[in-house]
Amino acid sequence: MNTQQMNEDAFELKMQQLVKSQREYFNSNVTRSVEFRIEQLKKLKKIIVEHENEMHEAIYKDFSKSKFENQLIEYYPLLDEIEIAIKNVKKWAQHKSVKTNLLNFPAKSYLVPEPLGVSLVIGAWNLPYNLSLTPLIGSMVAGNTTILKPSELPTNTSSLMAKMINENFDSNYLHVVEGAIPETTALLKQRYDKIFFTGSPMVGKIVNKAAAEHLTNVTLELGGKNPSIFTKDCALKMSVKRMIWARFINSGQFCITADYALVHKDIKEEFLKLAVQEIEKNNFSLENSNFVQIINERNFDRVTKLIDQDKVYYGGTFDREKRIIHPTILNNVSLKDAVMQEEIFGPVLPVIEYEKLDEAFEIIKSFEKPLAAYLFSDSNATKERFLNEIPFGSGAINDCVMQISNPNLPFGGVGHSGMGRYHGKYSFECFSHFKGVLDKPTAIETNLKYYGYSEKRMKIMKLLS
Repeated sequence: MNTQQMNEDAFELKMQQLVKSQREYFNSNVTRSVEFRIEQLKKLKKIIVEHENEMHEAIYKDFSKSKFENQLIEYYPLLDEIEIAIKNVKKWAQHKSVKTNLLNFPAKSYLVPEPLGVSLVIGAWNLPYNLSLTPLIGSMVAGNTTILKPSELPTNTSSLMAKMINENFDSNYLHVVEGAIPETTALLKQRYDKIFFTGSPMVGKIVNKAAAEHLTNVTLELGGKNPSIFTKDCALKMSVKRMIWARFINSGQFCITADYALVHKDIKEEFLKLAVQEIEKNNFSLENSNFVQIINERNFDRVTKLIDQDKVYYGGTFDREKRIIHPTILNNVSLKDAVMQEEIFGPVLPVIEYEKLDEAFEIIKSFEKPLAAYLFSDSNATKERFLNEIPFGSGAINDCVMQISNPNLPFGGVGHSGMGRYHGKYSFECFSHFKGVLDKPTAIETNLKYYGYSEKRMKIMKLLS
């Protein structure tokens, strides 16, 4: 046996022990206490606040992301998520009464939320704090123990999260495991009560297959080709302003941003002019603290290969040494182009012209169900058609990506873009099981259900059902 194999076996054994220890801790019932959950959430918030500057510094080293953008899409949303959990956990954890049918009268019926047990959370690289710690908060508020595996690509943020969690929490309760594919593979061999994964559909299939070996409950937050439709009656200037901001935030490395624009032929030229004006007005750059680097050279090369220089309307330039791809608009794009064969995950916007709404809808339906979809229109009839005919995980009308900022709306995919949902109370539900309970007194009994069946008795039971 070579040294590498010995190291892998030793790590897998260590993960077995970690899961075993967390299961034992969970079975002690410590984490079920609502007071314990609130105490731990407050502790996590305190740690995040104390490490704010380090969080900004770490993500700057990984992406050259400014503290302003980090605060906007990662830091403050985390604090909001914790505050919402602390404020509402007592209400969420209460028994929830439901109606009891006449056949079971007299009785009470209710749902009892309970934690699932040991959770494995696998985070994504594009929003490393948000997409690792938000599901962690959901697991905590539901009363689980958790193993967190951040993405290894942003090395500095991964190391900082490991430091923040592992130095301040009992590993039997929360623990961060760093590493790449071998470590993730070893983790996925263990049995959990919940696996929460954020990433690509390709890796999502691997995670789902591993979970199936143990019949483990899974939530998958994946991605896809997110459309944005612009009808000729939309408020075009404001629509473009909102979409351009959303398209290029985090340099397009955002799973719910608009992946491509479907623009009515009558407004396409004006759309393109306004899009360029908006890009130039924002002056997206590292110096202006509103742009970030592509995560690594592999992803840089992947995105630049999607840019057909013959179809570049604006931009199309890049710097491999700095890992910067400047905001790019592609015009006259066809569905056969490389840029339409995969999720872009970079600052490139393909524009496709359509004449009739049916044509735009057919294009969207030619892809897998998207994680998000957006419509810019002032027509109520068009809005209804969009909502009724286009499947998507979450979305917005006359805005883009901002649905994620409302904690009262669930976030999650459908079909190829994922399964399950979270954020706010939906995070609590994501990491909980709701036991259905019938609570019946013993003083009264109808005897209808017992042996001695007759047509008359069955008719009465049918009426009471």
